[in-house]
Parts: sequence; structure tokens; C-alpha cells
Amino acid sequence: MRSLNERTITDEVLGRFSGAPDARLRQVMESLIRHLHEFAREVGLTPREWAKAIEFLTELGHITDDKRQEFILLSDTLGLSALVDLIANRDKVKGATESSLLGPFYREGAPEIPTGANVARDVEGEPLDIEGRVVSTAGEPIAGVLIDVWQAAPSGLYDVQFEDSTMNLRARFRSDSEGRFAFKSVKPASYPVPYDGPVGRMLNALGRHPYRPAHIHFKLSADGYRPLTTALYIEGDKYLDSDAVFGSRASLVVGYRKATNGGRAKPDSIWFEFALEPEKSKAAKGQKPIPRSSSVRGK
Repeated sequence: MRSLNERTITDEVLGRFSGAPDARLRQVMESLIRHLHEFAREVGLTPREWAKAIEFLTELGHITDDKRQEFILLSDTLGLSALVDLIANRDKVKGATESSLLGPFYREGAPEIPTGANVARDVEGEPLDIEGRVVSTAGEPIAGVLIDVWQAAPSGLYDVQFEDSTMNLRARFRSDSEGRFAFKSVKPASYPVPYDGPVGRMLNALGRHPYRPAHIHFKLSADGYRPLTTALYIEGDKYLDSDAVFGSRASLVVGYRKATNGGRAKPDSIWFEFALEPEKSKAAKGQKPIPRSSSVRGK
């Protein structure tokens, strides 16, 4: 039996992973242990502090259910979700639309409805028309793109948080032969992430606010193209530069456009052009990552 100290214990733990049959799992766990042990040494972590951390993690599990994912919320508010997304998309080609976070409120199986239809059913709010098109990074329109959209109500709640949690403010569309799409909704509003649980108490203890800027989520997929999960953020929102989950991107900010029709006011609208990257480009061997474009594609 070895005599361990606060330095040698790290090597002892790492040695226990040497027989792991999965090389990637071994690599991840070894790095995690090295950083975790170094963190404890750096801050001089006390038994009482670690016990409080375990209580915090336990509470995360207790509050998580089929309508609330506190672990995702923790990852989001620590910037880890955004970092993982940035790493996953570091090899995107120039001109491809930036990604943004999926978030905890995405639901599978949203209804596919005709272009131009309204995704807001019995939701009070200021009407909004959303229009745009989907093109390749070469600028060619892409037909038949499956476009999944979802957003919060002006109250700041998603449908899963309604008393009646039937699907609302979410749907799927297909782009037409020119890559165009259109649907109707209501204007989104900035809203706080759930802050009545352990993550909310953590944010409060750190002097941070829980708010996200107003946005609409998009998930696009088409044969032969790299899938895209992103969101459009509304220009002028006061939380754009302090998004609680670090998801907002300058290239994804869009402003409301005002229009009239024969003297009659029409709903404000937003327009955006999504650019998808061909699937084959990410598989090119030996190709160095190309910096993503910083240009704004909204009009």
C-alpha cells in the first residue's frame, strides 16, 4: 500500500484508468481527474465546501424531471454548453451561419404546417411575420429544408411551462423551391431562465442576473448539408451582451422591419438568410479549420 499525499494521489488515481478499453473514455477521464485535482489544490478546497457542492449537485438531480433539466441549465449558465458548441463548430467554413444553443425547451415531434401559417395559437402578443430563405455557402437556394422553430411566449414561458403543455409556439416547415420560408408568430420577449432552484441561487450568490435576450430558435436539416441549430436574437434587447447562458451572437441579431399595405399597418417582420455548409466539407482530411464569417446576414 502506497503512502499518498496531495500530489501523489493524482498519479495513483490516473493509474487506475490505464486498463480502460475505450481509449477516448480514458483520455477524457484522465484529463478530468488532472484538472479536478488541480482545481482542489489551487483553491485549497475544504471538506465543508466539498460537502456543500455535493448537496448542490444532489439538489440538481432532485429538481430535474421531464419538464425541467437543471443540469442543462447549470451547463448553460457556466458557459460550458456554449463552449462545447463552439468547439463542435470550430471547423465551419466561411459564410456558414453561426450556431447557437439548443436549450432545454426543444421538443421532438412538432407539427409540420404549411408555410405562412401561424405557430402561436391563442397566445396574446404583438404579431410578427418571420421570413427568409436558406442557401448554401455558395449562395445557391436549398429546397425542401426541414426548418424546426420554437420560442417562448411574450410572458417568457415555453409551452412545456404552460398549465396546458400541448405544443404551441413551435412547428416545422419546408423551404420552397427558391429556399424561401415564412411563418407568423408573436414577438418574443427577454425572459429569465428558471431561477427558483439551485442554479438560480448560484446566480444570485454570484451577483448575476438570470435573463436571456429575446430570441427565436431554429433547427435546420437537409440532405447533403451539415445540420444547423441556431437562434435569431432581437436587436436592441438590453440582455444581448449579458445573455445568462452565453448564447447570443452578433451575426444572429436581427431588427424588426415595419411595413404598410395600402395605408393599413402590417405586423412588424424579421428577415434572415441561413447559409448551410455542405456535409462533405467537414470531412476533408488534413484541412485546417476556416474562421467563421462575422458578417451579419440579417436584413
